This record gives sequence, structure tokens and C-alpha cells, in this order.
Amino acid sequence: MRINLDLHIHSKYSAATSKRMDLPTIAREAAKKGIGIVGTGDCLHPRWLAEVMRLEKKDGLYHLGKTLFALSVEVEDISRVHHLILVPEASKAHELRETFIPHSSNIDSDGRPNISLTAPEIADAALEAGCIIGPGHAFTPWTGLYAHHPSLDECYGDLASKIRFVELGLSADTDYADRIEELQGRALLSNSDAHSPWSNKLAREFVQMEIEDQSFAEVEMALKSSGGRHLTLNVGLYPEEGKYNRTACTRCYRQYKAGEMDDLAGRCPCGGMIKLGVRDRVEYLADWPEVSHPPFRPPYLHLIPLAEIIAMALGHKGIHTAGVQRCWNELVAGTSEIEVLVEADLGLLKADRRVIEAIEAFRRGDVVVTPGGGGRYGSICLPGGRLSEKEEKRAPAPAKETQRSLFEFGDGS
Repeated sequence: MRINLDLHIHSKYSAATSKRMDLPTIAREAAKKGIGIVGTGDCLHPRWLAEVMRLEKKDGLYHLGKTLFALSVEVEDISRVHHLILVPEASKAHELRETFIPHSSNIDSDGRPNISLTAPEIADAALEAGCIIGPGHAFTPWTGLYAHHPSLDECYGDLASKIRFVELGLSADTDYADRIEELQGRALLSNSDAHSPWSNKLAREFVQMEIEDQSFAEVEMALKSSGGRHLTLNVGLYPEEGKYNRTACTRCYRQYKAGEMDDLAGRCPCGGMIKLGVRDRVEYLADWPEVSHPPFRPPYLHLIPLAEIIAMALGHKGIHTAGVQRCWNELVAGTSEIEVLVEADLGLLKADRRVIEAIEAFRRGDVVVTPGGGGRYGSICLPGGRLSEKEEKRAPAPAKETQRSLFEFGDGS
């Protein structure tokens, strides 16, 4: 059986998170989206774990309606690197929590706790408890593994060989990751890191797996490509949409060619700090000038949430207008958003012709993306279309033209 998963979200107990990130709302919205298994997030928080434990449990997963929950948590280590931990059962969450309590000042107050331990120490505790651990949004400039370390070995030390997955994050896809040799044998996860349950956040990125039964053990086998279980599809945003994709100033958002950041000592003429973008970070890390996907790597489909496609196609200013919501509800009635976006026969869908053509354009990859950087998201529009007035104002200043440095050649972008 094939099932869609979003293994990294946050609950209402995390900072800067919607109060509607409660179990009933997440379960309902995940079903509308077409997600079968959702990571609980925040499973070391005592109140959230207690709520999850009230649900019916079977084979390491917690059931609520059509949605299954897998225990998960994101933690920040002493170097500010974020790690995603998948936990097989509640007793192991308690075990992990007891290990971390002496090293955390906010484990009871924030669903994503800060742990004053190194990455190897956190990984050792997680593995000792039978958990699965990997870097969260590995390429993110502020808290990703590759923002602080040049390799998995440097980050996790002797335990690097036990890291089974790497989460890509919103500014990277499998083409980015598969230029780095150490990632060849590992699963690459697309997850939403959602702080809100609504359809434009929850499962804005997700993975699809081939498993035999719905259980934690089957998910673990798929992450290891074991016994015929494996990932079959990554789905996510275009990396250029990520707010740290290009090297850019964090104040005025002017984008720079790679290498200019060093020439300017990391400071923009406006006085703001220039932050190295994910694309340029990959250039530094890459072992190969071209992408080299291993045989087991599934396709990567670039999509944006259905409501955003509808708004774009109909020319609406946002996703919350009555027209967008009506079209969205009509399209997903009796099915799911993912089914509409990925698998449905477009000839059978009943919606405005412009919406159907827009979905088809995204399936073909026939869209125009304006890259983001410096903390500002990129923009996307359909061929022949134009950005909204708001998006045009947000569009980044063009990169300065300078002589290209050697590592830029072969970029292909």
C-alpha cells in the first residue's frame, strides 16, 4: 500500500504556533489533505504527550478518525542545530525526556526544546531509546546541520553511520542533496514543519511510502529501503521559493552572486547582514558538478498548496476569499487535496478551466519562480502571468553583476 506522510509538525505547545494545532483539528485537516500518517511533533512536552496517549494505539501509531499519528519531536542542540526524532512508543518518549530534563531549561514550556548537549550526545540518547534520528531541515542557514557543519561525520561523529534520514527543508530538494556524496545512501524526507493546521501549511511538503501495514516498524523499514518498503515520491515547494534559497541581505533583501558575501565581509551597503543562501551552500558542499541520484531515490514533484494554485489561477489576492474556498471545497469533496494535485484525471475534475490548466502546469513544472533569499520567500506565477502588486513589491532586488567565481560554473541555474 502507498501512504502519504508528513513527519514534522508542531503542536499548540510550541512557540509561534497556532492554538488550533490540536489533535482533532490536525487529524481532520490531514484527512482532507490526503495524509495518512502525521508526526505528532513535540512528544517530549508532558501535556501534549498525555493528549496523544489518550488516543487508540496500534502498532506504534495513534489513531484519530482516518489519521494516524507517529510520535515525533524536534530538538535544538547546544550548537543550535535542529534534529528530528521519530519515537516508537510513549515509554521511549518518557525515557528520552528523562535523559534530556537535566540539560534543558524549557522542555516543559516549549514543544521544541533546547537541549544543552552536542549532536552526538543527543543522537546517542535517541538511538539508545530505539528512536530514529536525523537532521531537521538540514540546509537551512540558521539551524540546519550544514549551516554549522560541513558533513554528517563532523556533526554526529562516530554515530553518523546510524543516521538513516536527512530532512531537506523548504529551500532544498533531492537535486540539491544528491550532489553530496554522503547523502547517497540515506532517505531524504520532505516535511512541512507546519505551525498551522490549514491546507497551505500542513503537508505543504510530504513524502509517499510503499509499506505493507500501517505501523511504526513499517515506516522505519521504508526509511531504510528494507524488505521492499521504500519511499516512492517526494513532494514539495520549488527550492527557489524558500526564504533562504539565494544569498541575500537580511535587511533589504538584495541578492548577491556567490563569493560577494566574502568580498563585502558579510555586510550589505545598507548595513544589513548578508546570509549565504542554500543554493550557494550546496555549491560549497557538492562533490559532483551534476546531480547523481542513487537508484532508490524517488521522483521529486514540485507543487504548492491547492488553495494557492486556485487563487493564482483565478486572480484572487489570497487563499481565504469566498471564491477560492468554494472552489477548493468542491474539488476535494469526496477525495483529498493530494489526490487532486498529484493523481486525479484532470479531465474528470469539475472546476473552472483556469484552475484545471494551472494544476496541469504545475504537474509539468511549467511555472515561473522568482527566488527568495535573506529571509524573504520567493514568488511563483503561471506562464504568461504576472506577480500580484504585493508580490512585485516583495520581489528581491536583482543580484549584482560581478565576475563569476570558479565554483559557480556548472551551477545550471
